[in-house]
Amino acid sequence: MSNAAQVHDAKVQGLIRNRSRPRDILDIIMTGVSGACIGITLVPLFAVLLYVLFKGASRLNLDLFTKLPPAAGQTTGGIASAILGTIQVVALAMVFAVPFGVMAAVFVSEFSSGKIAGSIRFATNVLSGVPSIIAGVFIYSLIVLPMKSFSVLAGALALAVLMLPTIVRTTDEALKIVPQDVRSASVGLGAANYQTALQVVLPAALPAILTGVTLAIARAAGETAPLLFTVIYTNNWPSGNPLSPTLPSLSYLVYEFARGFDKVLQEFAWAGSLVLVFLVLMTSILARWATRQKNF
Repeated sequence: MSNAAQVHDAKVQGLIRNRSRPRDILDIIMTGVSGACIGITLVPLFAVLLYVLFKGASRLNLDLFTKLPPAAGQTTGGIASAILGTIQVVALAMVFAVPFGVMAAVFVSEFSSGKIAGSIRFATNVLSGVPSIIAGVFIYSLIVLPMKSFSVLAGALALAVLMLPTIVRTTDEALKIVPQDVRSASVGLGAANYQTALQVVLPAALPAILTGVTLAIARAAGETAPLLFTVIYTNNWPSGNPLSPTLPSLSYLVYEFARGFDKVLQEFAWAGSLVLVFLVLMTSILARWATRQKNF
């Protein structure tokens, strides 16, 4: 046997012996424990998804996406109005939350000093922990009571309050990832600070910002408590008027139909839950697709 082969065999034997050392055994055990924790974490996710799919699949048909929700005693109908209402109120909430959230994060990351930035980040963390029902009560006192009327606008503002901290935090973290050399190069070429922030740093962080906006949309689309204080649920088609007091919403529909004893309405509640999960999933997929296109 050649010297090279003997050296190789010695190294292999050494590695085998080293695997029996306490440190290596602990490494194997902790790796297994970590893998088991990942599996345990995924169990609730897939359990919820499969259960919602199982309970809501019986009502998946064309009528579900084209007809109005059924009234008590009816056996046919759909949730088309609730889907459109959810899209309407979430889109209106995005109009308020996304520009203000992104620009606030730009200010914190690019233009504020240490103490001011720390205070704003602390306030954002506190706001992110506020229960959603508190946001509903806040907008109810601020908008609904003075106007003496419920409105889609009030519902959108309540959802925007919930979306803001997520957008600010994720955008702030995304801007931190952009290398400082990019900013220095832009300033060195004669760009002003605001031009560097808006035309160089912000586009570079766009993929992560889109992810944050997607998370905010997912949270807003599934919220019911803020809408309880700001709009009146209806089974009719959405009017499109922001000042209208009535709004069909998927999350509100699930709440209204699931708390009764009518089995047909409960089936539609499960179907609404399934569609709501699907909408959130599609939002995430579209965001990733847009991000990939931007990267190319």
